[in-house]
Amino acid sequence: MSKYRADKVDLSLKGMSETDIDAVLRIEKAIYAFPWTLGNFNDCLVAGYRCHVLIGDDKLIGYGVQMLILDEVHLLNLTVASDFQKKGMGKALLNFLIDDALEHQANKMILEVRRTNLAAIFLYESFGFDQIGLRKNYYPAHLGREDAIVMEMVL
Repeated sequence: MSKYRADKVDLSLKGMSETDIDAVLRIEKAIYAFPWTLGNFNDCLVAGYRCHVLIGDDKLIGYGVQMLILDEVHLLNLTVASDFQKKGMGKALLNFLIDDALEHQANKMILEVRRTNLAAIFLYESFGFDQIGLRKNYYPAHLGREDAIVMEMVL
C-alpha cells in the first residue's frame, strides 16, 4: 500500500475489492451524468484490470481503473469524490497510478478525457500528457455525443 499526504489528509492506495464497489458507485453516480455501472466495475475486477481505491483518513475518497496491455497502461477511470476535489487528491491519485504502471514495467500511459473536462485536462497536462488524437462522438452527452481527447504520457 502506497502512502501520500495532500491537504492535511493522510492518503493511501489499495487494490479495489468487491466490498468497495458500493462506495465507488456512490461517488461515480454523484460525479458523472453518465456513470459507469456496477457491471462495468465488476467486469474490470474479473478481467484483472488494475483497480485501486484512494483512502483518505480511513474513508474511500477516490478510485482509478487501469488496463495493462503489454508495456502500455490505459487509464480508464480516475475519479475523486466531490468533497475532496481541488485539494490535490486527483494529483495524488494520478501519482499512485503512475507508480503502479511503472512497477508493471509500462513505458507509456494513454487515456481519453471529455473535451469539456478542463480540470482533468489541466491535471493531465501538468503531468506531461500530450494530446495525440481525438475520438469524435466518443462520450454520451445530454444533447447527443461529446468528443474525447486522447492523451499520452511517456513514463
